[in-house]
Amino acid sequence: MKNFLRFLILTLLISACQTYTEQEKEGFDKTIKHYLKKNNLSLQKTSSGLYKKHITTGNDRIIRYADSIRISYEGKLLNGTIFDKQTTPQTLAIRDLIAGWKEVLLGAREGDEWMIIIPPQLGYGQNKLDDIPVNSILIFKMKIVDVK
Repeated sequence: MKNFLRFLILTLLISACQTYTEQEKEGFDKTIKHYLKKNNLSLQKTSSGLYKKHITTGNDRIIRYADSIRISYEGKLLNGTIFDKQTTPQTLAIRDLIAGWKEVLLGAREGDEWMIIIPPQLGYGQNKLDDIPVNSILIFKMKIVDVK
């Protein structure tokens, strides 16, 4: 029964995933590159399409998938609209985060600070949230306060 439930959950997750064509991903990447150039920013692009900049290095405690973190952050859209700002650290489980956050946080360290730009395929994709339009490119500045 336990294996059946795992299979069912995995099937639902896979069927709920959205896929983008290479052309769409290239369009998102072109938009990000234009933003970086316009704002004189230098971030490293990963193979997934995420852009990241390590601002401050923390201690030796490395974040793993089963961990929870306390993190403060600001999230905004490319047009500068802030959609979420948490100055009081929030406790979040790594397993529950969007793919872009997981990519940067897994292997990061307690005390690290990052700036990341997340293309839609690693963010909320085609899901519309209250303050985040469909297919939004997201910018986050984050500080990992501690890891549990």
